[in-house]
Amino acid sequence: MKRRYLFAALVVLSIASLFIGVRDISPMDLFKMSEDQIHTMLVSRFPRLISLILAGSSMSIVGLIMQQLTRNKFVSPTTAGTMDSARLGVLVSMILFSSATPLARMSVAFIFALAGTLIFMKILDKIKYKDSIFIPLVGLMFGNIVGSVTTFFAYRYDLIQNMSSWMQGNFSMVIKGRYELLYISIPLVIIAYLYANRFTVAGMGEEFSVNLGLKYKQVVNIGLILVALVTTVVLLTVGMIPFLGLIIPNIVTIYRGDHLKKNLSHTALLGAVFVLACDILGRVIIYPYEIPIGLTVGVLGSGIFLYLLMRRRKYGI
Repeated sequence: MKRRYLFAALVVLSIASLFIGVRDISPMDLFKMSEDQIHTMLVSRFPRLISLILAGSSMSIVGLIMQQLTRNKFVSPTTAGTMDSARLGVLVSMILFSSATPLARMSVAFIFALAGTLIFMKILDKIKYKDSIFIPLVGLMFGNIVGSVTTFFAYRYDLIQNMSSWMQGNFSMVIKGRYELLYISIPLVIIAYLYANRFTVAGMGEEFSVNLGLKYKQVVNIGLILVALVTTVVLLTVGMIPFLGLIIPNIVTIYRGDHLKKNLSHTALLGAVFVLACDILGRVIIYPYEIPIGLTVGVLGSGIFLYLLMRRRKYGI
């Protein structure tokens, strides 16, 4: 798939996203928009579009980084406990710092997300059976344990309704003033690009990397920090988006190979296109009501994930 085709699809879907919604705004209104229509565009439609593109591209890229570092195509923030750990951090910040600012809440959630990811990596080092399906199953079990702890304390402190908002990704509440945290992902993506070759070498194993003069543990830690921080920012802004960091890097790898640096732009574009398409589908399928993007991505992503599993079994990869 050519990059220009992905870019063209992104432009088309972006334009469609701006003009789909409960308030009727058509492209013909661009040159004679009322004040209410301008307000809707600036406060709701443009922030939503920006957040969709940033969340889709950044989550896909950190999924690619995580797969490279773990040398497993079925590992992602969703299947490694990173997102569940970040959710636990959000709960802790709500309990201990009820009046905390979004930045302070993000800091606490980031610490928990990073700790959870490091624990998963330690578990990974201890596992002798390195089957590509077994590893993400361990991550899912670890994530479910963390999720159960989160649910217990949410019930204990009567915060279960507050926590439910972090359970499912939803862009319908994204408006001006509530999505700006996602801008943090832009410099993180730039850092990921600068470290892409190092991540590629680190993905070949510690001994190989050290022999080439790479500071293996430092590079891995930088990669995990990027993964934890992007996951936390997306979770706090729009909630959990399942399968995104899992399926998009796999699709890109199928037609582009395993060169991380060359795949970054394709992964970012395809992730943004996929999230935009799922969001538009959720908005039109029961119009004027809306299906949360966590549901549409979950349904489509699970189908793609099953295809990847069957493809692996068929071709022995």
